[in-house]
This record gives sequence, C-alpha cells and structure tokens, in this order.
Amino acid sequence: MTSAIHHADVVLDVIGSRRSAAVSPVAASWCRSALHHHLDPARATRRELIDAGALALLREANAALLRAAAPVLDQTYLSVGRSGCGVVLSDAQGVILDRRVGAGDGDDFAATGLVEGARWSEADEGTNGIGTCLFEGRPVVIHRDQHFAAHNVDISCMDAPVYDPHGRLAGALDVSSCRHDHGPAIAEMIGALVREAARSIERDYFCRHFEGARIIFLPDDAANGTALLATDRDDLVIGASRAARLRLGLSDAALANPRPMDQLLGRSVASSFGDADRTVLRQALARSGGNVSEAARLLGVGRATLYRRLARAGVKPS
Repeated sequence: MTSAIHHADVVLDVIGSRRSAAVSPVAASWCRSALHHHLDPARATRRELIDAGALALLREANAALLRAAAPVLDQTYLSVGRSGCGVVLSDAQGVILDRRVGAGDGDDFAATGLVEGARWSEADEGTNGIGTCLFEGRPVVIHRDQHFAAHNVDISCMDAPVYDPHGRLAGALDVSSCRHDHGPAIAEMIGALVREAARSIERDYFCRHFEGARIIFLPDDAANGTALLATDRDDLVIGASRAARLRLGLSDAALANPRPMDQLLGRSVASSFGDADRTVLRQALARSGGNVSEAARLLGVGRATLYRRLARAGVKPS
C-alpha cells in the first residue's frame, strides 16, 4: 500500500507541474489520464471483463485481423516467451482479443488483467502500453512505474499500433512482462521486435484483403512502415496501406476513383494501344514457351494474324 501511495504522489506531483507535459510523452499521458480521462492513480478497483458473448462478437468483427495476426503472435511468442513475456493483441478500443502466455506465467498475467476481454484503453487504465499506443497512434514502451495507475507498476509493456488495409487503426500488438529482472534496456530491445511484428501483421492483412490484386512494395519507411499499393489487372491502384497513403498523400476519396500506378508515383509514362498489344503478345508467348501456334490458340487468332500483330508491335518470337 505504501508503494502504491508513493507512486500516486509522484504522478500527482508531475501532473501539478505546468511544464512536465511539454518535456515528457509519459508525463503528457499522465496529465491526459487525470485531467482528460478523470482517473485517480491510487484507485484500486476490481477490473471488469466484457462478457463471453460480447468478446465472441468482437472476435468475429475482427476475424480478418486475427487470421493475419495469429502466425505473428505465435512467432513472436517463440522469440520472447522463455523470458517470461506474453504476447497480446487488442482491438482499436483496447479490448484484448487474443494472447500467447506461458503456463508458468499465466497466473501473473491474469492477476494484472492481461487476459482476453480486459479493457486496456487509456480512458480505462490511464497510461499503459496498449491504451497509450492506441491513443497516440505510435509505438510506445511503458516500463513499470511509467504506468499511471499504481496497480499496474509491476508490468512492463512494449507496444506498436496495427493498421488495417485501409489505413485505419485496427489494434495494438503488445509484449508485456511481469518479471522484475526486465530492465529498460531489455524493454527497448523487445520494443523493436514488436514494431517489426506489427508491420508483419499489417503486410499480411493487406495482402489477404487484396488477394488476387498485384501488390507493389515501395521502399520501406522507418517511421511509418512498409508502403504497399494494390493494383488491378490494368495497373490501376485500388488500395494503399497507411504508409503508402502518408507517402503519396492518398485518401479514401482519392482511391475511390482508381488512377494508374505510374501517375500516383509521379512517373511520366505515355500510354498507347501499341503498349497494350505488346504486353498481351509477350505474355501469350511467355505462357506458351515461345510456341507461336500455342500463343495464337491462347489468343484465339490464327498464326498469320498473330505474326502480323507481332510485327506491328515490334515483338520477335524466340
């Protein structure tokens, strides 16, 4: 109880300082927790979980996210599980949807509320990995006494946001530890792993959503992740990841009227019927292994017609 009171006093002292929020992101979150969310750092209320029915509905609504995330949760847990860490995925409101926790650490995680159905938004718990990550839309590391609530100071949380195929915030990927031997340096190292894992979920989520489209990977962006474009068979852009939207200035309204990929990327490429014919002819020859008769059959034309079109397009059969 004494340590909880001490932590609450520290938090309240920081909140009372007019300059603290300007110099520290954690202090800014503490101020939000108290002044915006109206929370008390010393409160010790029993954590309420949403009921099984509501959780089932949430999981169903987030089924596509969970399918894309499951392999990444498994792989991330293989990397950090032996050190006593658990891997958690929340929805965009901070409700835990899925987790990976070792049998020996299960009781500790249950006691801290890191279980399916628990609410970890910043409005519910104050400064914490999941909630603050979602509120700020960026990766965070909240180490032990950086939490707002005194009852959360026994855990360290490393989080990164996960965005859906339309660039909207879908949830938070969290790795947490209840062990006292995990210091800030280890937390920062795990934080880097979490950020890459979150990007992996986003990439797979995007590719699954635009299955059948051509996926274009733009150069990686250290700040915003992998920029992905989805194009249809005519190279018109029909989808863009959050990183691509930020890089190219794309919005839902812009993507509602598909434009050529080259135009979006600022490339000046003049279109012509000859280019289209040449593409179709070369693809037919490639599919037929260079056999002109087979290529003509694939295109539904005679050999003589195909030879004329090849000559007109400047394509020489191998």
